[in-house]
Formats: sequence, C-alpha cells, structure tokens
Amino acid sequence: MDVLWSPSAARRERASITAFARWVQDTRSVKVTESYDQLWRWSVDDLDGFWRAIWEYFDVRSSGTWDTALGAREMPGTAWFHGAQVNYAEHVFRGHDPAAAAIHFASERGELQAWTWGGLREETARIAAGLRRLGIRRGDRVAAYLPNVPETVAAFLACASLGAIWSAAAPEFGASSVIDRFAQIEPKVLLAVDGYRYGGKDFDRRDVLAELRDAVPSIETVVVLSHLGSEPAAGALSWETLTATDDELRFTRVPFDHPLWVVYSSGTTGLPKPIVHGHGGMLLEHLKLMHLHVDAQAGDRVFWFTTTGWMMWNFLVGVLLTPASIVLYDGNPAGEVLWELAADARVTTFGTSASFISACMKGGVEPAGNGRDLSALVAVGSTGSPLAPEGFEWIYDQLGADTWLYSMSGGTDVCTAFVGGVPTLPVHRGELQAPALGADLQSWDQDGRSLTGAVGELVLAQPMPSMPVAFWGDADGSRLRASYFEHYPGVWRHGDWIEITDRNTAIITGRSDSTINRGGVRMGTAEIYRAVLSDEAVVDALVVDLPREGTEGWMPLFVVLRDQDELTSELVASIKRRIRADCSPRHVPNEIVQVAEVPRTLSGKLLEVPVKRILMGTPADQAVSRDSLANPTALDPFVAMAAAPA
Repeated sequence: MDVLWSPSAARRERASITAFARWVQDTRSVKVTESYDQLWRWSVDDLDGFWRAIWEYFDVRSSGTWDTALGAREMPGTAWFHGAQVNYAEHVFRGHDPAAAAIHFASERGELQAWTWGGLREETARIAAGLRRLGIRRGDRVAAYLPNVPETVAAFLACASLGAIWSAAAPEFGASSVIDRFAQIEPKVLLAVDGYRYGGKDFDRRDVLAELRDAVPSIETVVVLSHLGSEPAAGALSWETLTATDDELRFTRVPFDHPLWVVYSSGTTGLPKPIVHGHGGMLLEHLKLMHLHVDAQAGDRVFWFTTTGWMMWNFLVGVLLTPASIVLYDGNPAGEVLWELAADARVTTFGTSASFISACMKGGVEPAGNGRDLSALVAVGSTGSPLAPEGFEWIYDQLGADTWLYSMSGGTDVCTAFVGGVPTLPVHRGELQAPALGADLQSWDQDGRSLTGAVGELVLAQPMPSMPVAFWGDADGSRLRASYFEHYPGVWRHGDWIEITDRNTAIITGRSDSTINRGGVRMGTAEIYRAVLSDEAVVDALVVDLPREGTEGWMPLFVVLRDQDELTSELVASIKRRIRADCSPRHVPNEIVQVAEVPRTLSGKLLEVPVKRILMGTPADQAVSRDSLANPTALDPFVAMAAAPA
C-alpha cells in the first residue's frame, strides 16, 4: 500500500512516545528503542511490567498499597492494582497554570471563547459543593442531559471528584431513549439543559425533563442549565443555585475499579447495555493514550467533534490529563463550520469521523478554502467507522503532505482506541498504523488461530485496564460474558473483522455481525460501501444479506443519491460493475433500491443489523429504539418493504 506520510526525524524526536521508550530502556533494562514494534511487543509480553511503567512514568497518585499491576488475569475478572485508591479528576487538575487555557469552545449560540484552568477548577469546585448539598456521596449516580459545553466538563469532573458515578445522554436523544438508559442506573440527581440549538433552530427540552422525572423515580433533584434562556420548570433548581457556594476542590480517592462513569451501547437492539468503567482503569488508559498515541503536548489544542452521548466525549475530556487544551463545539457540523473553527481556534489536532470526511468529499468542501488559515493543524484523527482509502487521499490532497492522519478503532466498550495512531510510524493508505501499547490485538479465525494477511475476528488476547468493570445490574456477570467472552472463552471478541498485515498495520472491514458471506466468500460491508460510494451520484448506502430458503440469500443495496439524481438502469449497471470489479462477483446485489436516507444512530453508525431484522419480519419497535437514531423516519421505507407482499 502507498505510504502517504512519514514522520520527520524532528517529529520522531519530539514525540512523547520516544521519551517514554528511552525511559523504559534505561529503567527496565529492556531493548525497546529500535522500533515501535519492539516497544509494543514488550508491552504485551510483559503486561505487568508495562502497566507498572505507565503508573510510574506518569506519577499516578494513590493511597493504599498494591503489590502487582495484575493479580488474576482471567477475562472477565482481571484484578488490576488491587489495594490502590485513586481519583481520575485529581490527575486532571494537577500541574496546570491557572491562567492557561483549558477549554476553547464555540457553538451555534456564540463565538469562540475560552475557560482557563483556574476558571475550570473554580466551577468544578462550586458544582461539587452543590452536589454535596444535594446529598451526593461516593457511589451515587449523577445523570447528565447536557450539551457539549464547558459546564458539562466541569460537572463530570465535580462528580468524579466526589467518587460519584457519572452518566450522560446528549439533549438530542428522545425521552424514551434517555429513560432506557438512566432508569437502569437509578440516578439521584439529573443535571439537564432547557434546550439546545441545531441547524439554526432551537429545541425546547423541558417537556422531556418532565417525562424523565416521572419515569425515573430515583431522581430527587433536577438542576437546569438555562441554554435558551428559559425559566426552570417547577420544582427544578437553577444552575446558579447549584453553583452558589464557593469551596475548595477536594478529591475522594476510591478503589481502583470503583465506577467512574456508565456509558451505553448504541441501543439499536433492546435496552442499551450500561457499561461501567473504573477510575483506575480509565486513568491509566487515558494517560497512556493521550500522551503516547495522540501525542498531546503543551501548546496543543485538541478538537474532536462529538456529542456528550458518544464515548468520544469521554475520550476528549481525557486529553485534559495532558498539558494540552481541548476544543469543544456544540451544533450542526455540516458544511465548513468545523474547518472554520479549526482555523479560529488554532486547532493542532482535528478529530472527526469517517462519515464526516466522506460528507466533505461529496459536498466539495475545501478545508483551507476562502483564505482559511490551518497552519496550526498538524494532525487529523478519524474514528466511528473504517476510513476508506479515498478518505486518506482526500485529507492529504486538502491539507498537505505534512499532516499526520491517524484512523483509530476501539469503542464504547473500552472507552479508548486499541488500534490507531502512532506519531513515530508512517501512514499507509487505508490502514490503521498499529495496535496501541498494552493492547494484544490479533486477528483470529473461527478456531482461534492467529492470522496475518487475512481477515479474521478482532480479538484482544490479553486484558486491558479499561475493559468494563461490569454491566450495571448484571449481578452474576452473565451479560458481560455473553457480550465479549463466549465466542472464544476467556478472550475478548470485539465484533469487527480485521486484517493484521505483515508489518503489523491493520485494516478493519466492518462489523463481523453484519459481514456478508456469499458462496463462502466473506466481505465486510465497508468494502462494498467503498465501491458504491466511489460513484459520484451516490452519497450514502446500506447493504444487508437476507436468508431465503432454497437460495444463497437475497442481498438488497439501498442507495441515497445526490439531489435530483434518479436511479436509472444505467446507474444500476454502473454500481453493479463497480462492486463486481472492486469486491467480488458474488457480492453484486440482487436489487438496488433508492431511498431518501439511510438510518443512522446519533453517533453516525449505520443500522445494518436492525434493518436486516426488520426486513426479516421483526417488528420495528423490537428491532431498534427510534429515539437512538439521528433520523428515525429513515426506517419507514424498510418497515413498508417488510410489510409488502413477497
């Protein structure tokens, strides 16, 4: 594959991972400085030694005593740093100049502003004092129905400082979707917003707050941040009342695996899984990832477009464990608004999704157009779904050959990336650079044999500290085991198809539970989409493979076309030719159907499996929670198709 970027000698020298490797070699007497692969191999061959090194190198502060980084190594149930007590928020606030910027933020409601570290600490302390007055103690749950604004960051850090448990949903989530999440964890306090602005339109959420309060009886207090200038509903506290008392910020240290937050699976089928991550596991993982892989350093400004309901918000907050500052945006990302923000905020790392890059390509967006100054930008990160090779090329065409582009993969399940960016390695077209340190990432066949140069199941053969502590309410651990550990007993199966190349780069081709197997030839849906979306007339697509008795199956392809384009017989033939040539003759669809849009979750993921279930006869309300979708009406054509006579 083509090499699109190689780090200069100066870039390799200034990378945080270079200093870490030298420190490891000097203090551990192991050879790890000759190559990244050498360092990675040591990190998975000596897990205990590696995570001890992370603890020591980043000077983790703790109470209590511990003997080993890993006690029991079973998955699930790994015992990490048993006896240690830590606090995630304590490490966020150490060592910063109070006058330095911590957060830069903009929204559809206002121009670019900044919060200093001193201001963030003061607001966090006031929120923590307010939560204590409301009776919040260690182990209590605090739910947030808040947008991507600095107050939300401060509220999370306040919650973490108390040893309370944070859980968030974005305000664009509908009532039933939020209830499905928060009712499972029984929060004591709900921090909420009166409404939000998106696409120039204001959305009042006070009625939703009333529904939440009625449906989740554990909620004792609702606190409302006035985003649209509305008066708090009857019985609710204003944000100003919550934060009325100045206080010193204090940190409650908790056991290593004490819950830090509860995040949720997408909720596309059944109740969302409430995934619990611990203070210690997330602290170590984020210290490692943000310093060594994101390479966030003093003076850097790291942006990632996300809502508070996606784990990338938690990821972005984790950057505050480094000397860098973070950049938030709340609103519609369409068009050139995020590139304008990148210029205005002097963003150094621009984080986004593969679908955003694809939309920019299709929409003719020019990031550096209109005299936009992106000279501060040195890195682009992509996640959410596989980034097509054409997406790699577009970034380099638009932003220049000196840009470090890293595609990452991980997920809500581990709240990190276990494969992706390494600032000292080259970037190959269409490939993720390498497994992350401490992540024993492999590709396995159905019999558990490791593969190189062939597509297999993505597995983690050894534990990582940010694996879930538990699912909330899963007392015997059965749901946790069924979700990750039953296919290969004792080994994490993630649910993606991955190829590990002979140079230890990675290519992810889609979800293994939506992979299309035609005549024994397996192909990830991402490969089919790459072929389909190479046609300029196609702006989005969704493909499923449905069983039909007596046949190898029926594979419809649903396409969204540019405005005013029609699905002509010539276009159908063209799409089929592309799939035949780029994928395989066996994966040419049986039918191509034009739709106005394809259904996606609020975080932008395609609903392949739920659509497949609907077309196989599952009632829509059982196949998917509409409130978890960015575009619920996009389901209607599939429901109608399922109801039509065969």
